[in-house]
Amino acid sequence: MTARKDMLVIEPPKGWQPINFKELREYRDLFYYLVRRDVQVLYKQTVLGFAWAILRPFLSMILFTFVFGNVAQVSSDGVPYPVFSYVALVPWTYFSTALTTSSMSLVTNSNMLTKVYFPRLVFPLTPVLAKLVDFVIAFAFIPLLLLWFRIMPTRDVVFIPLLIIILMMTAAGAGMWLAALGIQYRDIKYATQFMTQLLMYAAPVVWSVTALTARLGETGRLIYGLYPLAGVIEGFRSALLGSVPMPWDLIAVGGASAFVLFVSGAFYFRRMEVAFADVA
Repeated sequence: MTARKDMLVIEPPKGWQPINFKELREYRDLFYYLVRRDVQVLYKQTVLGFAWAILRPFLSMILFTFVFGNVAQVSSDGVPYPVFSYVALVPWTYFSTALTTSSMSLVTNSNMLTKVYFPRLVFPLTPVLAKLVDFVIAFAFIPLLLLWFRIMPTRDVVFIPLLIIILMMTAAGAGMWLAALGIQYRDIKYATQFMTQLLMYAAPVVWSVTALTARLGETGRLIYGLYPLAGVIEGFRSALLGSVPMPWDLIAVGGASAFVLFVSGAFYFRRMEVAFADVA
């Protein structure tokens, strides 16, 4: 039976498909609705509300200052350890929460997968946008810390938007990979929680890349720079604290790595998209 000429037939994509940005733009209203829903649900019926966005990195800052700054005497490149750790915790907290939520986005929205057609990429990308609200709130506390410790930001603060883009690409790329895997293998949820803890201590959150460079040299530093969070976190510290020169080598290597992760994650997600409704 052949379809009528005035009938629109929607077929699942076949093979390796790139991101259809035109289609995503057409569903921008759905993006807006899902982002707003994620933000509202997160803080609905909470006493402190958006204050939790500051409390999470702030409480971690206190713990890390006591354990790593006072007890372990970890170097903080000559700046007070509280602000040294908080400036790193802000981008890290965004990355970890966006990654965790994005990785399980298909599972938590499985009831929508079989009801109506829309680009499935909306699901893993929504947390990447929604968690920016928390990021902005937590970031707004940094000027108060800088004022308290009498630290003046450098001119490199103009490059912070670039660092945020790399941060978002990393979270989105890893989120698309894990979301596509998580809809088929539910133990990805537990693996992601464990992996996130390892990634935090692998990132220069409680310690400085300067110590690693002294031990492994420039070659080891560049290899470590393949981890995009290394350049992002050190870049935040350089721009806001002036504790180290702007790590353009780490940013360049990490930016390239984040781009590859984002593109490969998008291609893999689109490749597996045809089976999502069957296994949801």
